[in-house]
Amino acid sequence: MTEPLLRALQVARRYGDVEALAPTDLELLPGETVALVGPNGAGKSTLLAILAGAIEASHGTVETHARVGWVPQRPAHYSRLSPRENLELFARLEGVHEPAVAAAQMLERFSLPTASRPSGELSVGNRQRLNVAIALLGEPRVLLLDEPTAALDPGQRRRVWEVADALRAEGGAVCFATQNLEEIEHAGRTIVLQDARVVTL
Repeated sequence: MTEPLLRALQVARRYGDVEALAPTDLELLPGETVALVGPNGAGKSTLLAILAGAIEASHGTVETHARVGWVPQRPAHYSRLSPRENLELFARLEGVHEPAVAAAQMLERFSLPTASRPSGELSVGNRQRLNVAIALLGEPRVLLLDEPTAALDPGQRRRVWEVADALRAEGGAVCFATQNLEEIEHAGRTIVLQDARVVTL
C-alpha cells in the first residue's frame, strides 16, 4: 500500500460560532493531483491553509511525510523587499545552500523583475508568480495551490501547470483550489466543497 505524502484526519476549523470547515479527511498520494472546487466560502482555502500548517485546526490532525510548499491567494512575501531579496530571504529560511544562486534561478524561471523595485509595487500577476517561486525554493514534494492562476495570463497559467505537472510526474503530489472548471483537467481526483463540507469525492 502506498504511503500518503500528506494525510488529514477529521480536520475542522471554527471561528466562534462560524464553522469554516466541517471535519474532513484527505490523503495526498505520490503522483497524484487533487482539485478542490466549490463557491467562495466553501472551505477550500481553510482546508489548504490547515494542510500547509498556516492555521491550526480546531479539531483533527495533519500528518506530513514530505516537504510542503504553499501558494496562498494573498501575497506571501515582504512588500518592501524586491523579488530577489524575498527569494534570497526565503531560500535562507529553507536552508538552501546557495540562496543567491537559487534566487537568480527562480527570477529567470518565472520571468520576474530583477530590478530593486519593492514587491508591493509589482502587478498582481507578478506578485502571484513570486508566491509560486517562493513555494518551490525548498524543492517540496507536496505543492498546495490556492487559486494560483486567477491573476495570470494564459502563458503564465501554462507555466504554473507545467511546474505542477512535473512535480506530480516525479512522484510528488499537488492539491489546488479553483473556481475555473477548465483547470480540473489537471487533476486525477476532484473534491467538491459546499457550505464548509465535502459533498462529493
